Amino acid sequence: MLMIYNRPGFLEELTEQERTELFGEVEAIMTELSESGELVGGAALADPSLTKTVVGRDGRPAVTDGPFLEAKEHFAGYVSVDCETEERAVEIASRWPDVKYGGYMEVRAVMHDSGTEM
Repeated sequence: MLMIYNRPGFLEELTEQERTELFGEVEAIMTELSESGELVGGAALADPSLTKTVVGRDGRPAVTDGPFLEAKEHFAGYVSVDCETEERAVEIASRWPDVKYGGYMEVRAVMHDSGTEM
């Protein structure tokens, strides 16, 4: 899974041309992954202001609005891919345009339903 993290509001800071280029790059990567058969799925997430965070406090769940305040970036979406190697997944994540604008991608294997194998 390629998890996309970026700073809230960064898209609004871009020019229209920069936004068009960014979305064009995303579309090109998604088309490539679809055509190669590597794309499993993916989705963008709603604005972090709509988040609820559940944490344990005194042995009970406590719910707060929004993501953790300490974070400057938020989990913005994900792309699930089926790659031959971890290196290929890292290569795809390295090309994701959010990285150029201060965001980052986390690449993590997904556990199979059958157990602990990855």
